[in-house]
Amino acid sequence: QLELVDSGGDLVQPGESLRLSCTASGGTLDYYHLGWFRQAPGKEREGVSCISSSDGTIYYTDSAKGRFTMSRDNAKNTVYLQMNSLTAEDTAVYYCAADPRLMLTGPCLSHTWVGSGVVTWGQGTQVTVSS
Repeated sequence: QLELVDSGGDLVQPGESLRLSCTASGGTLDYYHLGWFRQAPGKEREGVSCISSSDGTIYYTDSAKGRFTMSRDNAKNTVYLQMNSLTAEDTAVYYCAADPRLMLTGPCLSHTWVGSGVVTWGQGTQVTVSS
């Protein structure tokens, strides 16, 4: 059974950077769409970025474009989210996710991840951006 462990969250000041990691065990990430999501206090979980399993295309939400970079290291079975120019609005718990529904096509951020019942989630890592 696939398990994901998120790490890398921290308290940083506005403008600083962080790199989040998500390491998988119990399976290989080659066979999943991979995503990073975040949930701020009082808000719903929202997508940040994802990698399509079919062709490796990486998608970003508008808030992440130009500041965040998602990548993967297949040898380490790990995905990363490099976050630059962080602002207070980026404060949230960040979760990685793996979706086994390879039959789903189109931009992976448009898939239904939350509440699907088949997506595997990491435990989350807290990112706090504050001066």
